[in-house]
Amino acid sequence: MKTEPQAPQAVPHPSAPIVALTGSGPGGAADSAEAEHAALQRARAFAEPLLTGRLLDTGEDALAHADGVADILQAIGAGPGMRAAAYLVYAGDFLQKPEEVVAKAFGESYAGLVAHTRKLVQIQRAAREAQVEAEQRAQQTERVRKMLLAFSRDLRVVLLRLASRLQTLRWHAASKVPCPQLLAQESQQVFAPLANRLGIWQIKWEMEDLAFRFLQPAEYKRLAQALAEKRLQRETGIEAARGRLQAELAAAGIDAQVQGRPKHLYSIWKKMQGKGLALDRVFDLRALRIIVADVPACYAALSRVHECHRPVPGEYDDYIARPKSNGYQSLHTVVLFDEPDGAAGSGRPVEVQIRTAAMHEHAEHGVAAHWAYKEAGAKGYAGVLAAGEFEERVAEARKAVLRQLLAWEREFVDQRAGQTSDPGVAGPSFEDRIYVFTPQATVIELGAGATPIDFAYVLHTDLGHRCRGARVDGVMVPLNTALANGQTVEVVAAKEGGPSLDWLNAELGYIRSPRSKAKVRAWFNAQAMQTTIARGRELVEKLLQREGRTAIKLDDLAAQLGFKGADALFEVVGKDEFSLRNIELLLRPAPAVPAEDDGIHLKRTRATEGGVLVVGVESLLTQLARCCRPAPPDAIGGYVTRGKGVAIHRSTCPNFRHMAERTPERVIAVAWGDAGDNAAYPVDVVVEAADRSGLLRDISEVFAKDKVNVTGVHTQSVKGPGGKGGSTAYMTFTVELADATRLNAVLRAVAQVPGIRHARRR
Repeated sequence: MKTEPQAPQAVPHPSAPIVALTGSGPGGAADSAEAEHAALQRARAFAEPLLTGRLLDTGEDALAHADGVADILQAIGAGPGMRAAAYLVYAGDFLQKPEEVVAKAFGESYAGLVAHTRKLVQIQRAAREAQVEAEQRAQQTERVRKMLLAFSRDLRVVLLRLASRLQTLRWHAASKVPCPQLLAQESQQVFAPLANRLGIWQIKWEMEDLAFRFLQPAEYKRLAQALAEKRLQRETGIEAARGRLQAELAAAGIDAQVQGRPKHLYSIWKKMQGKGLALDRVFDLRALRIIVADVPACYAALSRVHECHRPVPGEYDDYIARPKSNGYQSLHTVVLFDEPDGAAGSGRPVEVQIRTAAMHEHAEHGVAAHWAYKEAGAKGYAGVLAAGEFEERVAEARKAVLRQLLAWEREFVDQRAGQTSDPGVAGPSFEDRIYVFTPQATVIELGAGATPIDFAYVLHTDLGHRCRGARVDGVMVPLNTALANGQTVEVVAAKEGGPSLDWLNAELGYIRSPRSKAKVRAWFNAQAMQTTIARGRELVEKLLQREGRTAIKLDDLAAQLGFKGADALFEVVGKDEFSLRNIELLLRPAPAVPAEDDGIHLKRTRATEGGVLVVGVESLLTQLARCCRPAPPDAIGGYVTRGKGVAIHRSTCPNFRHMAERTPERVIAVAWGDAGDNAAYPVDVVVEAADRSGLLRDISEVFAKDKVNVTGVHTQSVKGPGGKGGSTAYMTFTVELADATRLNAVLRAVAQVPGIRHARRR
C-alpha cells in the first residue's frame, strides 16, 4: 500500500469522473515518447523539493519510495507518463491544494489520479487503524477489497497501489524494520490476489513471498534454509538441463529461447501444505521456460520435450487451449531429466513451461502489458500499429481490466456464499455499491445513491429512527444527500423520537434502501398498533365498569375468549373486528333456550330480504351482521338472536366463531339466494395512510371512477409521538357492492393513491 504522512488538506469529492483507459492525459495516445519522458523528468523535479527529507508513516524516505514505485512500474511495462504520476501522487501530500496545483501544472488527468489515489490510501489506512474485533476485522478486510474495486475503474490507480505496496514491503525487508501484521495481512489477502487476478505475476509472486516472510517468519526461514542447502546443486543442475534442452530443440529445427525459471518460496510452501508433500516431492523446484514464435511452435516444442524426456503422468496442463480465468496461457509439463552419471529413467523431475513471446509478456505483466499500447500511442508502440488496430487494443485492454476486476469480486462473493464460481454467469457489479466510513473508521457498505438516513439505519435501527442531521466529511448536509465512495459520515441524532412520514415519499429522496423503508414503515405500524390497542383497552375497561366486573384480570378474560393475551384482545376490539357483545355474553351467561325451540322443523324457505335462504323456521327475520358485513359469494352462517331473528355472519367472523362455540344450538344453516339485479350489500373498507390535504378526496375519486357507491365514512387522524413525525389517517369506508369479488380490484386501485400504506376489507 502506498503509505503517506497524514495530510490535513481536504480531499476532493470521490465521485468526480475517473479517467477511463481510453481517455487523454498521461495515458493518452497523442503525446510523443519525447513528451512523455519530459513529463517524467518534470514531475520528478517538481516533487523532489517537496519530498526531500520527508518520511512516510512507515518510516520510509518519501523520495526514495516514489523512486522505487516508478522503478516497479517501469519493470511491469508502464510508460513514462505513468511513472510521472507516481511522483505527483506523493507530492500531493505536501501541497495545500494538491489537485488544483497539479491540474494547473500537469493537467486534469493527473489531478484526478492524484485525488483518487490519495483518497483510497487514506481510506485503507483508516480501515487498518480501526479498533475492531477479530471477526469484524475480517469483514473490514473484505470491505477494503471492495473499496479497492470501487476506486479501480482506472487501471492507473490499480497499478500505483500495487507498486506502492510492493515498495513498502521491500523497504521493510531491506531495512529490517518490523512490518506491521495488518499491513502484511492486507498485502496477502487483498493486493496479491488482485495482482494475480490481473495476471501481474512479477508483483504477485514477490508480494506473496514478502508477506509470507513477515507473517510466518519461522516457516519462511525453515523453507529458505532447506532450499539454500541444495541451492548450488540445484542451480548447476538446472543450467545443465537448460543447455541440454536448448540443443535438443535446435537439433529439431525449433527456434526457441530456453530460460531457467525461479520458483518462489510462498508457492512452494502452499503446494507442500495443500498436497501434504515433503520438499523433495515438489516437482517444480527445478523449472525451465521455453519461449517460441507462435502457437504451432509451442506444440512442436512440447512434442520434442516429450520425445527426449519421459513425462511424469498427470503433470500436463494445456492453458493455451483452456486459458486461466485471468487470461494466462502456457503449456505445462513435468519430465524426468536423467543425471549424466545415472541410469536411464532415474532422472530428477523438471517442470517445463512453453509459451509464445506474447503469452510470456502477458504472464509477467498481465493487463499492465496492454497499458504500453496506450502509453505509446498508435505510432509509438514499435511503430507498426495501424490506427484501427491500436484502438482495438486499447478497447480490449479496458475490457480486460473490468472483466478481471468483476471476476475477482465474484470469487469472493461465491466464497462467502459457499458456492463455486460459474465463469459463464455474470458476477455482481461493484458499480451498484458504495463504501463509506463511520467517524471511527469502520467501513460501511451501502447501495449506490444511499443517503445519510440509509447509513444510520445500517448502523442501528434506533439510530435511524432518531436521525435528524448528518455531517459528511465534517460538513452538514441535507438528509436526502446521495453519499459517495470514501466519505466519512457522522449522524446527528435526537435523544428520542421517530422517523418522519416524509421519508417514505420517494419524490423527496430521503431513503433509497428497501431495508430502510421497511424499518420506517414498521415504526409507523407499531405506533398505529399502540393507538389501536389503547382504544380497545379503553372500550373493554368501560364495559367492565358498566358490568361491575373491574376486578377481573384482563389476561384471564382474554384467555377465556381464546386470545393469547390482553393486548391481542384489545387489538381486535380497537379495530372493530370483535364485538363487545361477546364479552357481555361471557360475563352474563345467557339463559337456556326454551324447550319449544328445540323442536324446530327443518325445511327450506323462500329467500328473505337480503337474498338469504334460511333452513329453519318459515318467514324468519334475517339481518346482515354489521361486524363482518357479509356479501355474496362469502361463505356465511346464521345465528339465532333474541328478538332480532337470524344474524347472518361471514363464516370467518371472529364474533360468529365465538358465539358458535358458546351456544352451538343457536347456529343455523343459511345460503345466498337470488336477491334480484338491483341488490347491493354494504362492505367496510379499512384504509391506513399518511395524512395529508386532499387524501379523502383522492380516495373518493377512486371509488367514483369504479362506480362504487359510498354510504358512510369514518376517519381518525393520529399524530406521531410528541406531535412529531407527521400524522397517520385511519379511515373506514362503507361501500355497496352486488358482488364481493369486485372488491379486490377496488382495493388495488385505492392502494395506488399516494400516501396509502394499505387498504383491506374489514
